[in-house]
Amino acid sequence: MDVSCFKAYDLRGSVPEQLNPALAERIGRAYVEITGARKVIVGYDIRLSSQAVTEALSSGLMAAGADVFDIGLCGTEHVYFATSHYGMDGGIMVTASHNPKNHNGMKMVGPESRPISSDNGLNEIRDRVPQPFANAQVQGRYETLEVTSAYIDHLLDYIDAAALKPMKIVVNAGNGGAGLVIDQLEKHLPFEFIKVHHQPDGNFPHGVPNPLLEENRAVTANAVRDHGAAMGIAWDGDFDRCFFFDENGRFIEGYYIVGLLADQFLRKTGPGKVIHDPRLIWNTRELVQAAGGEPIESKTGHAFIKQRMRDEDAVYGGEMSAHHYFRDFFYCDSGMIPWLLIAERLCQSGKPLSSLIDARIEAYPASGEINRTINEPAEVIAAIEEKYTFGAKSVSFVDGLSIEFDNWRFNLRMSNTEPVVRLNVESRGDIPLMEAKTEELLTEMERLNCPRG
Repeated sequence: MDVSCFKAYDLRGSVPEQLNPALAERIGRAYVEITGARKVIVGYDIRLSSQAVTEALSSGLMAAGADVFDIGLCGTEHVYFATSHYGMDGGIMVTASHNPKNHNGMKMVGPESRPISSDNGLNEIRDRVPQPFANAQVQGRYETLEVTSAYIDHLLDYIDAAALKPMKIVVNAGNGGAGLVIDQLEKHLPFEFIKVHHQPDGNFPHGVPNPLLEENRAVTANAVRDHGAAMGIAWDGDFDRCFFFDENGRFIEGYYIVGLLADQFLRKTGPGKVIHDPRLIWNTRELVQAAGGEPIESKTGHAFIKQRMRDEDAVYGGEMSAHHYFRDFFYCDSGMIPWLLIAERLCQSGKPLSSLIDARIEAYPASGEINRTINEPAEVIAAIEEKYTFGAKSVSFVDGLSIEFDNWRFNLRMSNTEPVVRLNVESRGDIPLMEAKTEELLTEMERLNCPRG
C-alpha cells in the first residue's frame, strides 16, 4: 500500500494516486488506534476531492469507535479552535494548503490541538495503515458542529473594537476559504473590504492560492493601488498563513511582520516571551526587547515553535514564512488574528503601514529566503561553517548554521520539507554589505556544489 503521502508534519499527495477515499478510511481507523481518540473534529478545505476524502476518513474514525464532529468547509485554524474550545480528543483537517489543485492531504492534532508529527505519532499511524483492521464493538456516531459564531467571537477578542476606524482593505482569498471568514467578520468591523478572488472554488481559476509566488502578488498589489486601500492581505488555501501589502502595493517580507506583531501584541499584554525562528533575528529581537519582552529562538517549523511556546508560556510566536502563533489561540497558528492586530495598529497610530515598516527594513535589510538545490547539503554547510567561523562573534546551531559578525549575519539550513538548502542574510543598516555577502555566500555554495573530478 502506498503511504508516500505521509510527510514530516502532515499528509500531502496527489489524488487519487497517493491519497484517495479508500486510503483515507484506513487513515481514520489507524488514527483512532494509535491515539486512542474518542471524540474527533473533522473539517475540510475547498478542494474538489476534499468532501469525498473527508467522508471516507469519517467512516474510518467511526468504524474504529470514535465519534466524529464534522465542522464542514473551513480553514485549518477552525480545526485547531474547535478541538481545544470544545475539549475534543483530536482533530483532522483535510487540506493540501497551497499545493497543486490535484493534491490533497491532512493535518492532524491531538488533545489541546497539539500537533501530531513524525516524531510523536504520525509515523506510527502511517505504519498501522497497511495492517488488517477489525471494527470496534461500538461504532462511533456522527454529528455536525457549528463553530463559526464561537470562532468569530474569539477572533474579535484580540482587538479593541473602539479603536477601529473606517478604512479600505484589499482581501485576496485566492479562491480558498478565507473569504467565508471575512464575510462573517465584516458584520462587526468598520472596514470596507475590496474582495479579490473571493469565492471558494476548488478549480482554482486564478491559480493555486500561494501568495509567496511572485506571479500571484500583482492582483493584490494592483487592487491596493487602484482603490487607495490602507493595506492588502492575501492568504493561502487553508488560510493558516497571511501575507501583507502596504498602501503602495508593496509586498512585505514576513520577517518584518513578525517584529511588528510582536511589538503590537506586547503593547497589549505587557511583558512576555516571544518565540521566533533563527533565520533572521535582529529586527525581532530589538523590537521585542524595546517593548519589554524576551525574545527566544526556536528551531523552524510549527511543531517546534508550538512546543517551545508551551514550554516558555510565550504570548506570541512568529516565523518569517508567515506563520503566526498565539498563546490564547491554543498556541496555534492563525491567518486571521495577525491582520486584525495590524489593522488595529494602523487605526491607533494614524500612520500608513509603509511608515511602520520602512524604518525596520532600513535598520535591518535582509536578503529574503534564497533556495538552492545542493547535492551534498551537509558537506556544503560544514564547509561554509569552517570558512566563516574565523572572526565570527557567535556561531549557533539552533536550526542549521547561524553565524554572526558585528555588522552582518547569516543562517544556512536544510529544508524540513523540500530537497533544498535555504539561505538568509541580514545586516545592520547596510544594504550593499548585505547584498555583497549574499552574493559571496551563493558563489561559495555553487563552487562547493560542483561535482568533484
